[in-house]
Amino acid sequence: MLFQISPPATEENAAILLNRQDNIAVARVPLSPGQRIQVGDRSFNASDTIQPGHKVALGDIKAGDPVFRYGEVIGFARVAIPAGSHVHEHNLEFRAVDHDFEIEALKPYPQQHTRTFRGFVRDDGRVGTRNYIAVVAASNCAAHTVDLVERSFSAETLPPNVDGVVAFPHGDGCASSIGPDTQQLQRTLEGVLDHPNVAGAIIIGLGCEVNQIDHYLGESNTGRAKGLKGFTLQETGGTSRSVAQARSNIEELMAKASAMTRTDVSASYLNLGLNCGGSDSFSGITANPALGYCCDLIVREGGTVVLAETTEIFGAEHILARRAKDKATARKLLDCVESYKAYLRQFGGSFNDNPSPGNKKGGLTNIVEKSLGAIAKAGTSPLNDVVDYSERIRSHGLIFMNTPGYDPASLAGLAAGGVNLIAFTTGRGSAIGFPTVPTLKISSNSDTFRRMPDNMDINAGPIADGSSTVEEVGQEIFESLLRVASGERTKAEILGHHEFVPWKIGPTL
Repeated sequence: MLFQISPPATEENAAILLNRQDNIAVARVPLSPGQRIQVGDRSFNASDTIQPGHKVALGDIKAGDPVFRYGEVIGFARVAIPAGSHVHEHNLEFRAVDHDFEIEALKPYPQQHTRTFRGFVRDDGRVGTRNYIAVVAASNCAAHTVDLVERSFSAETLPPNVDGVVAFPHGDGCASSIGPDTQQLQRTLEGVLDHPNVAGAIIIGLGCEVNQIDHYLGESNTGRAKGLKGFTLQETGGTSRSVAQARSNIEELMAKASAMTRTDVSASYLNLGLNCGGSDSFSGITANPALGYCCDLIVREGGTVVLAETTEIFGAEHILARRAKDKATARKLLDCVESYKAYLRQFGGSFNDNPSPGNKKGGLTNIVEKSLGAIAKAGTSPLNDVVDYSERIRSHGLIFMNTPGYDPASLAGLAAGGVNLIAFTTGRGSAIGFPTVPTLKISSNSDTFRRMPDNMDINAGPIADGSSTVEEVGQEIFESLLRVASGERTKAEILGHHEFVPWKIGPTL
């Protein structure tokens, strides 16, 4: 556990110290000018109004000196910063820092296999937490049609064991370069079609687009989505006839899906995607460490957890690389960061273009500070593998996937890789979901949990409030995920969130 505080807020616990090496603390409550603050053996007066989640200097920091949070350098003082001052963009400079590291050779966690959930066992050995029929557009030109297909079932009573008919419209698939961009889209759609939470699938194209449906239907192209059906609007006779054709195909697929039932399976079949969005300074103190504790429980059960968002490990990649199972895995992780740097340079961007304005309002000053909190989601287990965007996840334990930090594109990559659950932490608040993968929302603070009750599933705020520990909330997340895997619906599912945005990396022609 990173820290422990007790309610109510007093001089001794108005600010949170995360590491003894830190020269800043994080305000737990609003701090007022002149307010006396005690942090460990240091006592000082706040010289500014400092909002919860924002940083306060524990002592005088000279201009040019490093500023530490989590025991790591998060930036350098632009000017002299007196004790008690607010530390943020106005006086903290971002600089990229090179880090040396050696692999720690962590021992794999002992497997215990004591917990179970009720899931759908597939022919290939994977296990689904849902039983959907997916209707996927090959390109933007078929996006409206797949929407109409989904809507045509909205008022119908579905047969037992079928969770729904879900459309996957998107804006890609044509006017794109034939190469890495098209290949990545095809890999993403393949993963959506052949997903453990999908019992049957249809792909619909216009007919003349770059992303031809023949790629998905040929026998040599994967046993991907057994029983996969596909056709084009141009061959079928337009939108209305294509909707009718899809409905006919879906009736057949639903009959097969309805015959599938949930059975008790080991928690080792949990494949959890990790994401954070709308983060604040408390995310790295409450929700992310609690999710990390949950992830360690899943790994001990033999399950899989997949950390994503390459843009949000920058500045903390050395910490993850130390935990790699071998040098080759560490190199793959670092190569993801270097490749992303080259990708950003094409557009004159940098990693520090992330955090967003909302992240900064929540107390996060730069990408390094954000990343150090974000990687806490991954717990403490060894890093067993690194995969590319939407690549099929075949290893167990902790995996890293190369995705952008843009939430809908990151979730699409995780889902295409085969995660059957997603845990999503947020500080400012997020309302995202995914069409076929249950997405559990974890609030980093009690205020957001109270303001957005329709969107938040779990409140990690009591950790900062002083009424719960990281371990207690982590256990709560774990138990909730087991229930969701067995069929309990998340808030995002209840609201019908179906965001799907593949990551486009190439030019539009």
